[in-house]
Amino acid sequence: MNSKGQTTVPASVRATLNVLAGTRLFWHVMLDGTVIVRVKSKSIRGLAGSVNTDIHVDIEDMNPWRG
Repeated sequence: MNSKGQTTVPASVRATLNVLAGTRLFWHVMLDGTVIVRVKSKSIRGLAGSVNTDIHVDIEDMNPWRG
């Protein structure tokens, strides 16, 4: 780690993950101290329109607290 808190991802890891400069990495520290680094490859917005359905459900029918 350098003085700015930056690290270098080894070339073999970059190739395996197919990441390029500018790819976003997310770091997660688990309760047991394990660190998971995740590649952010897709946005949730990319799923828009991926489900094709003609079903319409009213908001009131979605309410889990209805009697």
